[in-house]
Amino acid sequence: MAILAVLNFAGGIGLFLLGMKLMSDGLKVAAGGTLRGILARWTTSFPRAATSGFLVTAMMQSSTAVIFTTIGFVNAGFLNLTQAVSVIIGSAAGTTATSWLVVVVGFDVDIKMLALPLIAIGMFLRILTPGGRRGPLGEALAGFGVFFLGLDLLREMFGDMNAPLLSTQQDAGGYWSLLPFLVAGFFMTLVTQSSSAAIAVTLTAVGGNVIPLAGGAAVVIGANIGTTTTSLFASLGATPNARRAAVGHVVFNLTTGIVAFLALPLVLLLVALIVPGPEPADNPALSLAVFHTLIQVSGLLLFWPFIPRLIVALEHRFRTQEEDQSRPRYLDSTAAGVPSLAVEALYHELQRIHARARASVQHVLSTEDTSLKTIENDRHVINNLTLAAGTFIREAQKSDLPEDIARSLPAGLRVTQYCAEMAEMAREILLLQPQLENITDKPLQSQLNTFRSEAVRVLQSTDSQREDYKAEQYALTMRTLQELYQQLKADVLRAGSEGRLSIAQMAHRLEEISHIRRALDQSVKAAHYLTSLMQPVEEERANQHGETPTAEA
Repeated sequence: MAILAVLNFAGGIGLFLLGMKLMSDGLKVAAGGTLRGILARWTTSFPRAATSGFLVTAMMQSSTAVIFTTIGFVNAGFLNLTQAVSVIIGSAAGTTATSWLVVVVGFDVDIKMLALPLIAIGMFLRILTPGGRRGPLGEALAGFGVFFLGLDLLREMFGDMNAPLLSTQQDAGGYWSLLPFLVAGFFMTLVTQSSSAAIAVTLTAVGGNVIPLAGGAAVVIGANIGTTTTSLFASLGATPNARRAAVGHVVFNLTTGIVAFLALPLVLLLVALIVPGPEPADNPALSLAVFHTLIQVSGLLLFWPFIPRLIVALEHRFRTQEEDQSRPRYLDSTAAGVPSLAVEALYHELQRIHARARASVQHVLSTEDTSLKTIENDRHVINNLTLAAGTFIREAQKSDLPEDIARSLPAGLRVTQYCAEMAEMAREILLLQPQLENITDKPLQSQLNTFRSEAVRVLQSTDSQREDYKAEQYALTMRTLQELYQQLKADVLRAGSEGRLSIAQMAHRLEEISHIRRALDQSVKAAHYLTSLMQPVEEERANQHGETPTAEA
């Protein structure tokens, strides 16, 4: 029987976690750019950002998903540090929605009558509409159903117990008698990476009189502290700003957790005044939900005045990581799981790579004393960044992507190849310089100088972030570039045939202008595909604002 109870408990936890994963994954895809839009409009101040964190967490029933997504937004450059920390703090209060969901549904409702239809409807949508937004929405609905089934399994298991696992009378040890509960809550969240699951289990256990109310309160505090591991895991290999946001989350949850634990008797007295009935123990699940809400909301309000000081302190950390040019600034696994965020992060990183590649080519065209070490360093950095971008694209493609975004991601791979080719051409142009002799034919030398100057102008015009950049000029630029190259190539060949250039010098000059043309060609194409990469996101953003999307890309 003991083994069966353990298996039932593990099965209930498993259903919780499976349901929450289905919910969060489905809602992330189904929401599309909605999450991005909420954060764009509701992060201009601490109250607004905290409210957005609260609402999104309450909707997704997973602070873990919100934390990972927020850190992904920081990596993508979409949120600054103040906004990210505020959203994460708000998400802590959003976890109280799980407590109230369990209290309202878990004890007075026939859960199977609610769960099974949700699973049926959800899977019906998932199977019949695999593409678009309805399939992921169905997955989220099925996740709610699975979550409720896990809740029902645990409720039945705890209800069948004839005696509590632990005495409801607290030992004289005071805080020391509650420490094991706090540690248990921490490790439950650490193992499951879901404080919501840990709190739901605790509520059902307290509601079934399996553990005392004070012990359950200590478990809730431990579970809240345990969510700090989520931020730490999400920040591994992330950008410096993302690491700062993770540390901010750790500081907030540790501080509020310690204060809540020290003030536990006082908070429970306040709960006794709020919850109807002679004693809080008469309605333990409701009392625990009220306790959870009190400590989370109080922590948010108490921490509010200290946010500016915390941000200043965090900005002095992890500075050395930003100096590593080979590390992506916007890419990590947290961004890859949200389609619109993945495109946004990839776009910013590819813009950075393209700018580095353009600068490398322009350097060899404009500066006579360019060192090979500088160009080799550029090439090394660009190659590392393109590999990281390629890996990120492959990770993003493993997600359930909308069709328009799935079609746009290969454009990112094209850009990485073009930038790597530009870096290689810059190196080849530089290596060729010692073999080039001065040209005595002044008209031909003037043509070569003009070609180089025009090449620099074309490079600068391929910066797709410039205000005067127009994607529709792509074909015209390519045609003009090809005409200039063909004309100069014909003149160099004529100079060689007429003896104005040696055959060796003619070959070297043809090789030089070919490398330049190739580098320019790759830069023009990179700018074009960068624009097309962002087209689905721009269209979705325009649709959300009721605008007509542009057709530049």
